[in-house]
Amino acid sequence: MLASVLETPWLGEAEIPCRLQPDLFFAEAPADVEAAKAVCGACPVREQCLSDALDRKEPWGVWGGQLFVAGQIVARKRPRGRPRKNPAPVAA
Repeated sequence: MLASVLETPWLGEAEIPCRLQPDLFFAEAPADVEAAKAVCGACPVREQCLSDALDRKEPWGVWGGQLFVAGQIVARKRPRGRPRKNPAPVAA
């Protein structure tokens, strides 16, 4: 994690989730990425974290509750591999 969020003087010793589980915020598995986004929900510096990430043009990771992929905010992380050629049937 970058120092701008984790080592700001005004933050002091506040408990922020990314200090406890930093690897979760750079996870590969879509379920872990969603867990990281959920953890950000109650973070006291969520807005500042997102703002700083946008200013720094962060290339990837979960910042301020948003997922960055190739420097863009995306809604969800796609799983690895190719998408199905024929979508799975929908149960009625």
